[in-house]
Amino acid sequence: MEIPWYGPPQLAQQFGESVSRIVNEYHTLSYMQMGWKHTKWMGVTTYKVPNDLWLYQEIIHEIRPDLIIETGTFQGGSALYMACLLETIGNGEIVTIDINRPENPPEHPRLTYILGSSVADEVVADIKARAEKAERVLVILDSSHLTAHVLKEMQIYSNIVTPGSYLIVEDSNVNGHPIIPEYRESPGDEPGGPMEAIDAFLSESDAFDIDIDRHRYLMTFNPRGYLRKKS
Repeated sequence: MEIPWYGPPQLAQQFGESVSRIVNEYHTLSYMQMGWKHTKWMGVTTYKVPNDLWLYQEIIHEIRPDLIIETGTFQGGSALYMACLLETIGNGEIVTIDINRPENPPEHPRLTYILGSSVADEVVADIKARAEKAERVLVILDSSHLTAHVLKEMQIYSNIVTPGSYLIVEDSNVNGHPIIPEYRESPGDEPGGPMEAIDAFLSESDAFDIDIDRHRYLMTFNPRGYLRKKS
């Protein structure tokens, strides 16, 4: 069976299928070892691999967003991390959305929490009103990873992303890309994940390109998930 490769094409040309096999085996080992569950920023769990955190730092420095929208808060570690980055560059705020509030949400003057579903009408209206005041908007999707939910988020929030900025779809590695085949969040769910949502979204919209350069560290939990909006 052909092993999918999402990274720089020149590596696949040079090393053939062996590069995708090695990267996917390392990816699977890294996931199963669960070190990413213990990655912390300033003592708060982020649930991210360092590769992706570093890429976020690069993107925030390059884009210098006035507004970052994050769906899926968990303990608030990644939101705090990005708020600290915004403080470092001296610009922007982050709004993080979740149906649950963290037990001990980290506080930062550039960080705002919204309680609710990322696709609820009142939440979307709030976000759109905030985005209208921002020149540069970056969106990160990390709530439910079921295909239908992610696709709905992409259809909504892609319109809020400003040209040249990013729509980042997290955890597109599930449903066999390469981890957790037949991904479900509840027993009755139709299997599928963010990768299938990305495919469906790109088939209906040509407003975004996959930024292959964000695969240069070979292993990311967001394969094909760094989508840059065309200028």
